[in-house]
Amino acid sequence: MDDGYTVGELARLSGVSVRTLHHYDAIGLLTPHARSTANHRRYSGADVARLRQILFYRELEFGLEEIAEILADPAVRPDSHLRRQHRLLRERRARIDGLLDAVEHELRARGSGIALTAAEQLEIFDTDRFGDALAEVEEQWGVDAHAAAYTKEDWSAIKAEADADIAAFAAALAAGEPADGEAAMRAAEDHRMHLARWFFPCSHRQHRKVAAHYVSDPATVAQWDEIAPGFAWYVHDAIVANADRAGS
Repeated sequence: MDDGYTVGELARLSGVSVRTLHHYDAIGLLTPHARSTANHRRYSGADVARLRQILFYRELEFGLEEIAEILADPAVRPDSHLRRQHRLLRERRARIDGLLDAVEHELRARGSGIALTAAEQLEIFDTDRFGDALAEVEEQWGVDAHAAAYTKEDWSAIKAEADADIAAFAAALAAGEPADGEAAMRAAEDHRMHLARWFFPCSHRQHRKVAAHYVSDPATVAQWDEIAPGFAWYVHDAIVANADRAGS
């Protein structure tokens, strides 16, 4: 388009929400090349190309700050970004192929009536990263994260509950409810019970640690704040308020 894309048009074109595009603009990650006489954002073809690079890196689970640093490097040419993303995608595909092999191995073992030990399960998943993650959860939160494998139906239920929890927090924030108000604290309690039901015993004291973890890393905060500005700290404060109300 001669005068560029509006934020709504770019949202429809890219599949990214208008809220996310506003957030990218606010943090300087994707600033539109111009504004209309009515001060509406206008995105150029170069802006669209930059958004494509951002979405590639987001898909590869890079944090927003890290993406900003990568794209700000004047020594890196656009084709270098493509080569890097190509390499990372190939590595991810290799990782997924390895996980598929591991799952198929375990399915064959279960089908034969062979129960794999925890050590064997970790071994077939090539688990330096997996083991480190479990160790981090155990060390930071003082819990045993070695849960039994869930079925597909279980994971569907887990995701549905998690989505509902996030939606409840978002609705309370959008309605202007304070983080220590009834709606936000009810969402916090539902979140605590979700963790306790599916992952580990989650007392109010333990829930405080989870809340602190949510805001301890800027990349994690940025990811949460894509839902709504200030969302990460809103969830944190609601969890803390709910724990205070319980006297824990």
